[in-house]
Amino acid sequence: MDLTRELAHVVPGARVSAAPSDRIAYARDLWPRRLIEVRAGRPAEHPPRAVVWPRSTDEVARVVRYCHERGIPIVPFGAGSGVCGAVEPDASVVIDLKDMAGFHIDAEAPLIDVEPGAMGITLEEDIQARGFTIGHFPSSILCSTVGGWLAARGAGQCSGLYGKIEDMVVSAECVLGDGEVVELQRRFGGPNMVPLVIGSEGTLGVITRTKLRLHRAPAARAYGAFSFPTIEAGWDALRVLFQAGLRPAVARLYDPIDSALMRQGTVKAPVVARPQALPKKRSTRLVSVLRNALRAPRALNAVIEAAEGNLLGGCTLVLVFEGESEAAHSDLERATLLCRELDGALLGEGPARRWFQHRYGVSYRQSPVFRLGAFSDTMEVAAPWSRLADLYDGVRHALGEHVLVMAHLSHAYPDGCSIYFTFSGVGKDDDDALAIYERAWRDALGAAIAAGGTLSHHHGVGRSKAPRLGEELGFGVELIRRVMRAWDPAGICNPGALTPREDGPAPQATPPPTLPQIDEHSLLARFSGDTPLGVAHELLARSGLELGLSEPPDPSLTIARFIAEGLPGAPDPWSDPVAQPIAGFDATLSTGEQLSVRPSPRRAVGPDLSSLFVGAREAVGSIDGATLTVRRRGAPAARQLPFHRDRHPKLEGPEQNAWERLVRAAHKK
Repeated sequence: MDLTRELAHVVPGARVSAAPSDRIAYARDLWPRRLIEVRAGRPAEHPPRAVVWPRSTDEVARVVRYCHERGIPIVPFGAGSGVCGAVEPDASVVIDLKDMAGFHIDAEAPLIDVEPGAMGITLEEDIQARGFTIGHFPSSILCSTVGGWLAARGAGQCSGLYGKIEDMVVSAECVLGDGEVVELQRRFGGPNMVPLVIGSEGTLGVITRTKLRLHRAPAARAYGAFSFPTIEAGWDALRVLFQAGLRPAVARLYDPIDSALMRQGTVKAPVVARPQALPKKRSTRLVSVLRNALRAPRALNAVIEAAEGNLLGGCTLVLVFEGESEAAHSDLERATLLCRELDGALLGEGPARRWFQHRYGVSYRQSPVFRLGAFSDTMEVAAPWSRLADLYDGVRHALGEHVLVMAHLSHAYPDGCSIYFTFSGVGKDDDDALAIYERAWRDALGAAIAAGGTLSHHHGVGRSKAPRLGEELGFGVELIRRVMRAWDPAGICNPGALTPREDGPAPQATPPPTLPQIDEHSLLARFSGDTPLGVAHELLARSGLELGLSEPPDPSLTIARFIAEGLPGAPDPWSDPVAQPIAGFDATLSTGEQLSVRPSPRRAVGPDLSSLFVGAREAVGSIDGATLTVRRRGAPAARQLPFHRDRHPKLEGPEQNAWERLVRAAHKK
């Protein structure tokens, strides 16, 4: 079979290639493990059979139907900037979506209807020229696409105001694994399948367009930076800010070594990572010093840890508020007062302005490190505030046994925060480097799970974390597989990504908690499913807390029914996209199988399984218990972000059929 000739017949006029250069170029993403292999002379171990560049949803559907009928795997491709190995298109057809980059703006809502191949930076520049912003600024914005943002469940640098990508999606049009085209609508009070597609990493089909909520471009920004004696003091300030209703677009807390680099103005790669800029003899000496230091990571990390505080100085918190001028500066004034009350020293606006000017430079530090014979990678995890210290200490020390490690906190919420670890190492040769790399990731992921964190906040799972997914989700891995079978019955959609080929360890069994549990530090409350809302209301009131419902609930409505009916009266997520109503839950399917999803402020470990229960009228199963976000009585609310859009679109047509397929698949063991 001449695959390229047949594909050219399926989509006349579209580009199709099986050229060796294209097959090598599309054989991987930017997973650092593969970069080590490339340096070792193994550049293309998993090349696709062919690459096709469709120009429309119809052409994507035709390619998918052709592959579905013949059992040929497909891999959607945006810009290839993922870092978790979600792209390894062995014997597959790669569907490159960059020829689908059109968009249309509805200025009244406002929203943008955009195709998946639109590159982030050019799209945002075009939108800002029209007076709007998406508000999504990943550090990869120069080399990532809209479709990739959704598929990976990404986060941007302004998530403190606008939320993550899942908070911006109004609808998503997809070609499912059998070629059916369906537009999934975000809705409240009824089945909402959009969260299943976001974070699915191409395993459920191909995203062919999406509608994203827009905001008016900010009229002003207010910049501030603060120094704290310890990173714990810094993240306590972050917690207080977000729980007080403040929503800085940018809120980033840097550890002492990163803060020291910031004070020296080293925003881009340090000079030691650019030996070609130095005299040859000095360059060789610096490279040797760097490599020798990285060969003793435990000692190097111990020296850095001992130097924190007195020598390196404290931690730096960078804040940027944006919006209308008066509101932005007023919020910065409130934040300044709160930070000073928590031992924060005002550094002025200079560090925050410098960070903002160089905010994308971090994405381009990696290549020089690899050219030196070393490697670098990042790991982003998250947990409720009450578990953050255990998460930080556990992962930092696990990584520190193998590699040099730094950390910053960059995505905060009222109920918790993400920690972003950056690490570098070196081996005697590339095979030794791979072994060190694998040990570092193995131990760090184990530490994250042990501390009660999530494996990923916004990079996704791919192949790098798939073997450990069961330790976080347990039966949830099987439930994701059932969702895959519902929409991709032939199993052609990016096989090998997201879910492990073989089941790994399940979560460690723990005794059932005594409910209710109230975590005042994280503003979380865990109730059994049969708890009436009236009882929950009284229990919370004793601690000065409330659910924040906009209307008095029926006090006899149980927590389980409250969730099944779509959280009636809960705060509008469009108005404050940073807050979430449910942090974790336990459920029993109609088959008797049990699912447990641990509390986390946000996660990027595949489809959001809560969408099978929220507003689903118990079609898939019932809630046994839930961890809900709460707020302090009398606490100021976040500034509301207006959005004029139907919250309850009707479920009908292909979308209703897609929902019915999910329900049937969930019931099949």
